[in-house]
Amino acid sequence: MTEPHAVPSEGTPPTVPQLDVRAAEPPTAAPAPSTGGFADRPPGYPSALVWLRAGILRDWRGVLGAFVATWFYLPIALLLAFWGGLAFAVTGLFAGGMGADDQVPQVLRDAPLIGSLLDAFLTRSGGVLGGVAGFVAGFLIGFLAVLVVPWLGADNGVFTVATGLVGTVAAAALIGVLYTLYRVLLEPRLLVVSGARQPSRRESARLRPVLDDCARRLGLSSVPRLLMEDDPVLSNARTYARHVVVTTAVLTEPDDEVAALLSHELVHWRTGDEITSAFVRGVGLPLTLAHALPTWLMRTFPHPGTNFVVFLFFWPVLLTMRYVVLPLHARDVRAAEYRADLGAVLTGHVDGMRRVLERRLSFETGRSGWDEAVCATHPPHELRLDALERASVAGVPAGAGAPAGADEPVTAERLFGHSGPVGTRRTWLLVGALVLAACFGTGGLGVVQWAFFRPQATVDGYFSALADRDSDAALDFLGDQSGVTDRKLLAQLLRGKGYRPPTDVEITKLERDGDSATATVAYRLGDARETATLTLHREEETTAGLFHGWRVSGGLTPLDTPIAGPGVQLNEVALPGAAEGPALVLLPGEYTATGPSSALSETPSEIVAVGPGQSTATLQLAPVLKPAAGEAVEARVRAWLDECAKQTVVAPPGCPFRYYGGSAQKVTWKILEYPKIAVELTGPASAQVTTPSETRGRVQVSGTTTYFGTASPFTDEDTITVSGVATADGDTVEFRPAAN
Repeated sequence: MTEPHAVPSEGTPPTVPQLDVRAAEPPTAAPAPSTGGFADRPPGYPSALVWLRAGILRDWRGVLGAFVATWFYLPIALLLAFWGGLAFAVTGLFAGGMGADDQVPQVLRDAPLIGSLLDAFLTRSGGVLGGVAGFVAGFLIGFLAVLVVPWLGADNGVFTVATGLVGTVAAAALIGVLYTLYRVLLEPRLLVVSGARQPSRRESARLRPVLDDCARRLGLSSVPRLLMEDDPVLSNARTYARHVVVTTAVLTEPDDEVAALLSHELVHWRTGDEITSAFVRGVGLPLTLAHALPTWLMRTFPHPGTNFVVFLFFWPVLLTMRYVVLPLHARDVRAAEYRADLGAVLTGHVDGMRRVLERRLSFETGRSGWDEAVCATHPPHELRLDALERASVAGVPAGAGAPAGADEPVTAERLFGHSGPVGTRRTWLLVGALVLAACFGTGGLGVVQWAFFRPQATVDGYFSALADRDSDAALDFLGDQSGVTDRKLLAQLLRGKGYRPPTDVEITKLERDGDSATATVAYRLGDARETATLTLHREEETTAGLFHGWRVSGGLTPLDTPIAGPGVQLNEVALPGAAEGPALVLLPGEYTATGPSSALSETPSEIVAVGPGQSTATLQLAPVLKPAAGEAVEARVRAWLDECAKQTVVAPPGCPFRYYGGSAQKVTWKILEYPKIAVELTGPASAQVTTPSETRGRVQVSGTTTYFGTASPFTDEDTITVSGVATADGDTVEFRPAAN
C-alpha cells in the first residue's frame, strides 16, 4: 500500500543498526503471530464475517464504478461509439460539404452581404460542421445502443428490467465475494508465486521486534505474517489481507523509519484495505482480467511501439479503467493512505515517517495530471507531510481524506473505529424475516414453476384441456395456431356427441435439450393403446417477468376428406365444402363422421382417429345402396316396361324392344319375364341401372302380317335389357332410361 522508498542519496541518515545473527527474543506480552486461515485476520473483529463486511462495504464508489463499467459493457459501448461516430462523421462530412448551402432559407441567401457570407462559410465549412455533428450523433447512438439495447424487448416492461438488474447486481456481488475469498484464502500461495519468501533468522531478528513494538503501541494483540522480497535497492513494503511483504532494502534503514513504515502497514492491515481493493476487483472481474493482459504487455515490453500496438487493440478497456474505475476507487485508496500515515503518530514515529516522505517530494513522476490528480493511489507527498504535521502538532487528524469533525485527538479507537457484531438483534430479526420471506418466495416460485411452467405441465395441461373438451385451452398449449381458421367450428367439434378424447395419458419419457424437449406419451384412443412423441419448445416471452412457459410444436392435424358438402358431418356438426376454404384441422381424439342419406343410399358412420402429432387424418365416407332402394328401382323399371308393353306399334318409342319383321298390323306386346337389374351407386342420390346378360327378360310380340294380299298371324319373342339412371327425388325413386 505504500509506494517504494528510495535509499537517501544526500544528507547523513541516522545510525543504521547492524544485523544480528542471533534471533531476538520476543519481549514479554508481545503480539502473537498469525495462526493461518481466517485466524490471520486483524484483531478487533469479532468474526471473519465482520472483517470481510467492513472491507467490502467501505468503498461504495469504487464498487459502483467497477459494476457499471463491467456489467453495462462500457468498453464495448466505447468501441461501438467510436466506429459509429466515425461512420456518421464521414457521412456528415460529405453531406454537409455538398448540400449545406441548400438548407439556408431563400430570404437569407438573397440578402445583400449576409447571403454571400453564409454561402462562403457553408461552402468552406459545411463539411466540417456536418462531420462534427455526425461524429457526435454517431458516438451517442453507438454508446447508448450498447447500454439500452440489452434491456429492450422485455415483454413485462419495468418489472423485467428490474428483475434483470437485481440479478445482475446479485451476480456481480457474488463474484466479488468469491474473488475476495479466493484472494484471502490463497494469499500465501499467490505471494510465493509473486516472489515473496519467509524471512531468515537475521531478517526476523531485525524486523520482528520493531513490528511487535509498533503493534503493541497501536493496541493490536496480533501481527500479520511477515514475508520478504529480495530487492536490495528499493525500500518498500506492501500490505495484503493477511501478510506484510517487506523488501530486503528496508533492513538497512534506521529503526525509526522502519518503525514508521511498519506502523503505516499495520494500519492498512488492521483496517482491511486489501479486502476493499479485492472486492472492487472482484465485482469488475471480467474487466479486471481484460485489463491485466495489456498492462502486462506494456510492463513486460516497455517500448513506445509495443505501447502503441497494445493501445490500438485494447484502448476501450484501457480508457474505461483509466477514466471510470480507477478514479472512483483511487479516492478511497488515497484516503486510506492518509489514514495509514496516522499510525506513525500513534506509535511515536512521526519523524521517521517525515523523513521517509521527504525523500521523494515529487509524486509518481512521468504521469499526466489526470493520473496524478485523479487516478493516483497515493496522495502527493507534500500533502501527506502537511497532514502528518498537523496531526503531530495539534493532535488531530487533518488533510484530504481525514474524517469529518477533525478536532478530536488521534486515538486507536478513532483511527480504527469500532467493529462490533455483524448486526444488532433487531437487524438480525429483520434479516431473518427477509431471508425467510425470500425462502418462501423462492419456494413458491419454484412450486409455480414446477406446477405450471415445465414441459410435463404443458403436456398434462394439453391433454386435460382435451379431456374437458375445451378447444381454446388446448390451442393455448400449442406453439403454432396458424392453421386454425375457424375456432368456433373446432369448439363445436370437441363438444359434439361423437367426440372421445385421449384417455389414460401417461408421460413415459421426457428429454430436454436447452430450449427444446421431447416427450413420449402413452394414451388410449378408443379401445387401442397408442404411443406418440411430442416436441415442445420454450417460449421467449415470460409470464410475470419470471417464468418461461412451454408450447407443443404442431398438434393440429389437417383432415383430408374427398367428400365434403351438404350432409357430411363430424360429431353431428356439418363440415364446410371442400372448395370453401383451407383444410379443416383437428385436435387429437376420436371423431364420429356421418354422411348424407337419400331414398337411394345411406352412409354408414365412420370413426376418425386423430393421434397427437399425426401428420394427416383421412375421412373415407362411402355411401351404400339402401336395401329397399333396389326394390324401388326394380318396381320403377317394371312399371316403365308395362307402359311400353301397352303400346300397339312395332317400335314403341323409348322402349327396350321392337319388332323387326315386315309390315305388321294389330301388334300387341306381352312381358313374359321381367329382366333382373343391377343398381350401382354413382353418388349419394344417383345410381346406374344395368341388366346383366344372364338375367335378361323376355317379351312376346303378336300381330298379323299381309303377304301378297293374304293376312297371316304371327307370334315372336325377344330378350329385354334395361339401362338407365335411377335418382332420388325426396323420398321417392325415379328411373330415367338410357336413350336407345
